Amino acid sequence: MEPNLPDVVLWSIPAFVLLTVLEMVAHRLHPDEEAAGYDAKDAATSVTMGLGSLVFDLLWKIPIVAVYAAVYELTPLRVPVLWWTVLLMLLAQDFLYYWSHRGHHVIRILWACHVVHHSSRKFNLTTALRQPWTSLTVWPFYVPLIACGVHPAALAFCSSANLVYQFWVHTERIDKLPRPFEYVLNTPSHHRVHHASQGGYLDRNFGGILIVWDRLFGSFAAETERPVFGLTKNIATHNPFRVATHEYAAIARDVRAATTWGERAGRVFRGPGWQPSRTADAPAATAVPVRPGAGAGQTG
Repeated sequence: MEPNLPDVVLWSIPAFVLLTVLEMVAHRLHPDEEAAGYDAKDAATSVTMGLGSLVFDLLWKIPIVAVYAAVYELTPLRVPVLWWTVLLMLLAQDFLYYWSHRGHHVIRILWACHVVHHSSRKFNLTTALRQPWTSLTVWPFYVPLIACGVHPAALAFCSSANLVYQFWVHTERIDKLPRPFEYVLNTPSHHRVHHASQGGYLDRNFGGILIVWDRLFGSFAAETERPVFGLTKNIATHNPFRVATHEYAAIARDVRAATTWGERAGRVFRGPGWQPSRTADAPAATAVPVRPGAGAGQTG
């Protein structure tokens, strides 16, 4: 029997709209010259990317649900949907989200999906809506939960709850919270670091709800200097289709220019900043990666 769980994203839409309006008003009434703030075209692009992701996610859901359903039917395990098991599922989903998020920073073909979320040079609540249209790369990370007997609908609920939680951390209007919260939870301060393009901030703070995973696995960085948001090589476009596909196009160019199969594989499966080692007389690569990775935004 499919568990009867609410659609938390749908129920959260009014809160998303209200909080975004309040943030816009706050920026207008109490401007911060150092804050990234709002830009109408940038915000419109983020909203368009979010709406587009809803459409494409419906398409990707068909094969993903089929795979999850097959794995669920094959496993003899079953996890009942009770209040305490839902909490455990949320914890497990958040743990797997950490590794999915980290993987989407260190593997270039996965980064091509996730780079969309990092492509804005602004950091506000509309940035949370700037979601990729190619999220088909995410599902393999959650197969272990299904194999352990978690119903696909319960996984969908946990993923939605994680997504909703991350909406509020995309803001500059909230400073650091009291230390216990900052130690355990992903907060606006931690997520500003994640969206920053400075070298010391690159590929840090992958947690969704909890930041303890980053502390445990060596990817945590505290906010010590004001972040500069965006990519190390920003894209000068508000065209949603280019935002959604620009890194795939860059990968294709690099693969075409590659001279060996090893280099072709590296251009696809190594880090976003990977460059092949070349001898002194070998031609240098002409393509420039969009954003170098230093070791690793569905909202992220």
